[in-house]
Parts: sequence; C-alpha cells; structure tokens
Amino acid sequence: MLKWGLLLLLALAGPAAANTDEAWQALREGRAMLLMRHTHAPGTGDPPGFVLEQCHTQRNLDELGREQARAWGDRLREQGIHQARVYSSQYCRAQETATLLGLGEVVPEPTLSSFFARRERRAEQTRELRRFVAGLEPGLPVVLVSHQVNLTALTGLFPRAGEALILALPLEDRVRVLARINP
Repeated sequence: MLKWGLLLLLALAGPAAANTDEAWQALREGRAMLLMRHTHAPGTGDPPGFVLEQCHTQRNLDELGREQARAWGDRLREQGIHQARVYSSQYCRAQETATLLGLGEVVPEPTLSSFFARRERRAEQTRELRRFVAGLEPGLPVVLVSHQVNLTALTGLFPRAGEALILALPLEDRVRVLARINP
C-alpha cells in the first residue's frame, strides 16, 4: 500500500516540477516576471503614525526575513538569474528584501507600495501596477517585491511572507500564474 502511495505522489509531483521548470525558463527568457511578497517581518500592517521615509517607524524584517531574502537570491542564481531589473515597494521591509537578493540596483516603485492602510486605493493602484508592468522594455529578468494586499489584488491569491509568483507576460485581464514558489 505504501508503495502505491509513493508512486502516486511521484506521478503527481512530476508535472508540477515540469511546470515550475517551464516557469523558470519563461522568467529567464523575459516571457514572465517574478512577483514576490517581502520576506518575514513580524506583525501586520505598520504602527500608527509610521513615516515611509523612516525605517525605524515601520514594521521591518527580522533575521528570518533577512535569511529568506538571501536564500531567494541564491535560488534565483541557481536558476541562472544572476542579474535582474529589481523594482520594490517604497517600504523598508520590501526594499531590504530586494537589496538582499543581490541581483542589482533596486528601484523604488510606488505602484508596489502597500495600500493596506488605504484600501480605497486598491483598484486604482492595481491598474497603475498593470500599466507599469506593460511599460517595461525587454531586457534582463524582472523581479518585483511588494506586499500581500498588492499580490492578492492582482492575482486573487494570498501569498505568505517570502512567497513568490512567476506570472506570464504580458499580464492578461486574468493574470496567469505559471508557478507559486514558497520561501
């Protein structure tokens, strides 16, 4: 019985692994982008009165979050991505995640910043993010670092801290998720 269960598990894992390999290939070739939620930062939201330009007023990465971000950089390099166009939310936890990937200059992008405290911006900011992505020129692979609310608004999925999605380009009305990768 155990033997059959193991065979079934292997059979099911095969196509998933193949699909993930195809997603990584699409990312390397510029037919997809990686959209990730910043890595572990304990808590929810930000303290009252936080200031975007002052990291000490925000919720920030802990050592686990820093380890996850460095591990993500290693994972991307293992997949043949040694340099990328890296765009990040303006929040310190996302900026630090993006920097620790070690893939190149991190460019702050307001459309990736959290609208957690201003949920009325959800639809407008998601449209702006779609326009930003549509305007990216071909080139190095694209890595975006954002927040749960932003990823959920775009994809309908609820990613955990440090989880990433490889999304097909161009973004369609219903975003095609090629792979969902845990931290």
